[in-house]
Amino acid sequence: MSTLTDRTQAGISAVLRGDLHSWRSRLLFAGPAIVASVAYIDPGNYATNIQAGAGYGYRLLWIVLLANLIAMLFQGLSARLGIVTGKNLAEISRDNLPRPLVWIMWIISEVAVMATDLAEFLGGAIGLALLFNLPLIVGMAITAVVTYGILMFESRGFRPMEMIIGALVGVIGLCYLAEVLIAPIDWAATGIGLMTPSLPDSQALTIAVGIIGATVMPHAIYLHSGLTQSRALVSSDQDRRRLLRYSNIEVVLALAVAGMVNMAMVMMAASAFHQGHADVAEIETAYHTLTPLLGAAAAVFFLISLIASGVSSSVVGTMAGQMVMQGFLHFRIPIWLRRLITMIPAFAVVAAGVNATQALVISQVILSISLPVPMLALLYFSSRRDIMGAFRINPILRFLAVIGACTVLGLNFVLLAETFGVQVPFLA
Repeated sequence: MSTLTDRTQAGISAVLRGDLHSWRSRLLFAGPAIVASVAYIDPGNYATNIQAGAGYGYRLLWIVLLANLIAMLFQGLSARLGIVTGKNLAEISRDNLPRPLVWIMWIISEVAVMATDLAEFLGGAIGLALLFNLPLIVGMAITAVVTYGILMFESRGFRPMEMIIGALVGVIGLCYLAEVLIAPIDWAATGIGLMTPSLPDSQALTIAVGIIGATVMPHAIYLHSGLTQSRALVSSDQDRRRLLRYSNIEVVLALAVAGMVNMAMVMMAASAFHQGHADVAEIETAYHTLTPLLGAAAAVFFLISLIASGVSSSVVGTMAGQMVMQGFLHFRIPIWLRRLITMIPAFAVVAAGVNATQALVISQVILSISLPVPMLALLYFSSRRDIMGAFRINPILRFLAVIGACTVLGLNFVLLAETFGVQVPFLA
């Protein structure tokens, strides 16, 4: 992973020493959480959030909120691990776990990266195909070229990549701000949906697990630790504490924005589709239905945000895949080859005639099932004094992390039980 420029690192070091105090100097610390937040607003979120809003109105908003809170906690822990140890989660796993377990973790992580890129790549291609009336395969080719072009900026240092990805996140946020202003949102129902947990039926459970899988992303947990591991030169625990403070602030702000975008997706779908169009479950159908319901502007904003989401998250997914392989195996392949390998499943899905949106939702369930691997590893290493020293997480934070991990595991087990026909008592 490329590091920051010498100038940027010198500026960060000056802030840590107390030599710089301007608000602009604080922006030097912004970047890792913004890049990681892209994983929380990728096209997989569009698929699950549309289904949630169209099928159940505002009733599954609490799942989006819960997923976002869990994401904040684990992204904060991932950043802490990188800052304190100078290594990313994959490297620490390789150095401290039995070799067979390391191989299993790597295989599961690679499958998760593949599922991630399937959602991201397909999402960007669908958006381009719909906006410019192109065949889906042409949209996929354009997405491939654009994402590869952005990845080439990595050779100039990581700051330009942060700026490009930050700009794309800004585009997504502005598009959904416009959507919320256009759509007639039921704010009372929004409040009830956020504060009243419910799972009306087994389909709602599948969507809920998909939301968790689309929001708390395995590759983002690995990536965030790598983005912070060598971001600043620290010489003392005092420097690390200051760096952690800035990192925690960025995590909360960046993921709060990502969470609000996800909520806006569900709210827009609930407002536009739930009454009279509850069967809307595909991105293509949502786009064509939005125009007569909310106007052409709403449909165009929807597609622009989807394209920005697909391109940015596909770039971030490729970066994460590189980090996972290098961390677990100490082996790195050329970026063009990594991009090619992760594109193959998406082209295979389209060539086989599989419904694109359904493939997105299934990919999110796969991600949710693979998510406990990095979550449990991160929780384990963050709790070890020999690895974290004075920065080992305290009992309260450890308890909250355990609750978050158990929530994800519990939802996954219930989903598997439903899949194999085992009756779950609390479901209708």
